[in-house]
Amino acid sequence: MNAVARIARGYRRPKRPLLAHLGSAESRVAAFLMAKEFRIVARRWKSPAGEIDLIAPRRRLLVFAEVKARARLDDVAESLSERQRRRIAAAAEIWLAANPDDAVRDIRFDAILVAPGRLPRHIPAVRNELK
Repeated sequence: MNAVARIARGYRRPKRPLLAHLGSAESRVAAFLMAKEFRIVARRWKSPAGEIDLIAPRRRLLVFAEVKARARLDDVAESLSERQRRRIAAAAEIWLAANPDDAVRDIRFDAILVAPGRLPRHIPAVRNELK
């Protein structure tokens, strides 16, 4: 069926999922972090405590990042709950136990917000220095 026939019959192309045309939110954020000189060592890392979207070191800093994608950045900022923060911290402890060389770094838990047509918004958290 050609395009003119589709229009005449009222055919509409199925809608694509949010952000599908931009690739996955994690892929966009990984590229964004690499541009900021981070190295991605794990994506969607799963543990019994939960999943960490991205794990990225840069020099002496190790970042555990939660990626959130929504239609608007305002909606994304509200979507990171206290329960999710505890889950990420518990999963990070498991990562550090399995990767003891990373335990001597400064640790940070970041949120990175993604919305269509906008650059990702990186919200760095307060550092927790491990000694």
